[in-house]
Amino acid sequence: MVDTVLGPDGKPRCAWCQAAPEFFDYHDSEWGYPVGNDQRLFEKLCLESFQSGLSWRTILSKRENFRKAFKAFDINAVAAFDDADTKRLLQDAGIVRHRGKIEAVINNARRAQELIAAEGSLAAYVWRYEADTPPAPQTASTSPESVAMSKDLKKRGWKFVGPTTVFAFMQAMGLVNDHAEVCVMREKAAQLRREFTKPQ
Repeated sequence: MVDTVLGPDGKPRCAWCQAAPEFFDYHDSEWGYPVGNDQRLFEKLCLESFQSGLSWRTILSKRENFRKAFKAFDINAVAAFDDADTKRLLQDAGIVRHRGKIEAVINNARRAQELIAAEGSLAAYVWRYEADTPPAPQTASTSPESVAMSKDLKKRGWKFVGPTTVFAFMQAMGLVNDHAEVCVMREKAAQLRREFTKPQ
């Protein structure tokens, strides 16, 4: 099985980059690098929930539109959204107009406020689920940690946070280094993880 593709510089990248030209920049500049910022973590959880049943290319191409529509995914701002905001978003052709997912983002912002009040920060909560022994790169779509986090988030009232969605979030936010073994960006991700201070 080929798990890499040559990038524009002739060096190997994770094979999924070949699915769209814009994936190379996303892969090289952010995917798999550790994030400790609550707003960025919340944004990614929301975008992964919107991706459910769709391609990441669809979501990535609309990411700036999502940011504009959801006030840059400011948790407190989104938590204050009301029925008028839901109607506005359902008319926004720049995003995915799925009522259930839109309502889930608003709900999850309110649940995030509760989680932050209880746990100190979303980052502190999320990073408790970092795997001690992650699966081999790109061999899994879920993990025991993503299953556990999904279960706990659902218990707290979050929506559209299944184990696969949560694992994709973990991959992107650096909780696991899922770059292919020979991907040129794997060591960069590993170095950033070594330098990262886990939120407490």
